[in-house]
Amino acid sequence: MSTLTQVDPYKSLALRTRVKLSTDAPFTPTYVQASLTQSGDPQGIYTSRVKNRHIVLENPARASNVQKEYDAKKGRRKSEKKKRKIVALGRRPTVAKGLWKLENGAQKFDLFLPLHQLWMGYMSELLGLPPPSSVPVVEAMPSASSMHPKLVKADFHGSLLTVRQSKNPCLVGLSGIVIHETENAFKVITRKDQLKLIPKQNSIFTLAVPLYSTLLQTQFEPVEAVSSALSGQHSGTVLDAPHIAFDLYGNQFCFRSADRAGRKFKAKETIEL
Repeated sequence: MSTLTQVDPYKSLALRTRVKLSTDAPFTPTYVQASLTQSGDPQGIYTSRVKNRHIVLENPARASNVQKEYDAKKGRRKSEKKKRKIVALGRRPTVAKGLWKLENGAQKFDLFLPLHQLWMGYMSELLGLPPPSSVPVVEAMPSASSMHPKLVKADFHGSLLTVRQSKNPCLVGLSGIVIHETENAFKVITRKDQLKLIPKQNSIFTLAVPLYSTLLQTQFEPVEAVSSALSGQHSGTVLDAPHIAFDLYGNQFCFRSADRAGRKFKAKETIEL
């Protein structure tokens, strides 16, 4: 019987020797068939188990349970750290980046009229104001008890505020559209295209709210009738149409708009300026 010699693929080649590999006699099937010395059909074993298959020549390293727990904890810490970074900017970063500074030429009253008209639509939806019709003003007036809780939590960006009374006489009569509200002040743009910062402390403001809804009621009335009735309102401010005036005591509004939305206000009989 002829004995097959073992082939060592890692054996160093002798000097001036070349190994020729071709598609007719590749290394892998030759080596596998030569190594199966105890099998009667090495060609069949190679065809059924080795040919056209991916074979792992060594066992892959598997991570232990301790390593898996450590990696999971590390991933959770990384995600929590990333969430802490994605937060709203505070006062100092916004001031440093100049996010609330208007560009040159942007301090114009007419540029903020669309914001004011958008605020009127927001008030119409928030307070449930009736559409303009032939209903008398007395009947169209909504209930004050239902409006007060909504107004103290409403957003005033875009509203038209007027200083009715203040310990600083220079501020009395100042009126404009609110473009930014902070904890202690209102930043408004006046009709003279001037940017003013009005402190809330020791001031009483007058807030004008439209009496009728400024939203189009296309489900109940034709668009032409509604647009003609609202043509005067959409071209100007809330003061150019029937409106309701409220007094806002600045000493009771020394909160940010986000904090005021979730705060419970208590009714007081007297409020000192």
